[in-house]
Amino acid sequence: MISKKSMIFGGVVVATLLGSSFVATAKSELPGDPNVLITDAMIKDVREWLKNPVVGLSITSQNKLRKDMTQDEIDAADLQWRAEREAEDQPLVAAILTNPLSSYLTQVQAQSGGLFAEIFVMDAAGLNVGQSSITSDFWQGDEAKFQNTYPNGPDAVFIDEAEYNEESDTWRSQLNMTMSNEERQPIGAVTIEVNLNELARRSSQ
Repeated sequence: MISKKSMIFGGVVVATLLGSSFVATAKSELPGDPNVLITDAMIKDVREWLKNPVVGLSITSQNKLRKDMTQDEIDAADLQWRAEREAEDQPLVAAILTNPLSSYLTQVQAQSGGLFAEIFVMDAAGLNVGQSSITSDFWQGDEAKFQNTYPNGPDAVFIDEAEYNEESDTWRSQLNMTMSNEERQPIGAVTIEVNLNELARRSSQ
């Protein structure tokens, strides 16, 4: 007969079975409404580091390079990106991840001290221009992060619903904004995935 003991300590269940231990921790609680936690002051700070010339120059350059792409070509590039994520040869992925904009965004994410989980910038078609880590898609044009920003003018901001990240046991929300040039003409969009647990911790200090 197998003996089994279970104990509960503050929401943590510990089960012992034949001398081995299994620990299941409770899912962390949502620290708050992302529309409240992500303040206007924070958005202003984000806009400041997005003013780095490498951001605007990179978007404008890619808009010129890809301005004649058809939807079929965009779909093909997106399929190529997804395939390369699982392949050893990654020409498209490598071209994006090693460009100056991606290097800058990687630095920003690292310097955020865990506040930003991911950052990526899109062009006028919704294609990735630069990113701090590899994304699942190359084309974001059919997603809310792009459709609720770029088409809605230079001041558009869209804060998405909070989602739980099981790997890090944190709640995250994407802050999405239109990217504009000096003439306030929309040229692309940006997505910053915010660690809401870390943001709430800083807000409470």
